[in-house]
Amino acid sequence: MQTGELLGSGRSADVFAIDDHWVLRRYRDGGDAVAEAVVMAHVAGHGYPVPRVRDLAGPAPGSWPRTDLVIQRLRGPSMLEALRQGATTAAEAGATLAELLHRLHRVPARVSTRPGHRVLHLDLHPDNVMLTPDGPMVIDWRNTEEGPPGLDWGMSALILAQVAVGTEAEAPAARAVLAALLRHLGPAVDLGNTGTGCLAAARQRRAADPAVSEGEAHLLDDAVRLVLELGPA
Repeated sequence: MQTGELLGSGRSADVFAIDDHWVLRRYRDGGDAVAEAVVMAHVAGHGYPVPRVRDLAGPAPGSWPRTDLVIQRLRGPSMLEALRQGATTAAEAGATLAELLHRLHRVPARVSTRPGHRVLHLDLHPDNVMLTPDGPMVIDWRNTEEGPPGLDWGMSALILAQVAVGTEAEAPAARAVLAALLRHLGPAVDLGNTGTGCLAAARQRRAADPAVSEGEAHLLDDAVRLVLELGPA
């Protein structure tokens, strides 16, 4: 497919303009965009805010590369950009992330029949939320699975906590967003602790993620302690 301007790059994919209405998200490492699109269509069917997905089959069924995902072009900054620009506060960002997680976990699982299993994003953080005129929209569904909602909360919390315990300029803001997120956790979600529960499972996943740098991995234990410190007793 012919693409236009490079709009952004993440750890595993690049986003190119197609026209005023659509963008192409292309994995650099062979990720399966088709599987991602199926989940996005499922959650969208239950009213969850995700970009529209264009037909992956294209003009010739089966010809579209599985690494390519054509989605609605969104207008507005990411939540991370808005935090950096002072257009939103850490308290607002944490509350929004929490509401997006709660809403997602009201969507029934698409495949799993295990009680309590829901659709999980597993990478929901400020850079994966676009603040559009129509409200926040969640992008980058590559890591999505089905399982207990606590794992999703644990992953979001750990991602923020790793930044918060690091030396980057965003560390204080990340800590404030994390604190706000955990205030909205709710009694129905059990993060567990360093020995059991979903937080331990989230730590294990982060440690095994090849996209997590060695420096980030070294922060995991401190990040877990911060989540437990700021989280509900």
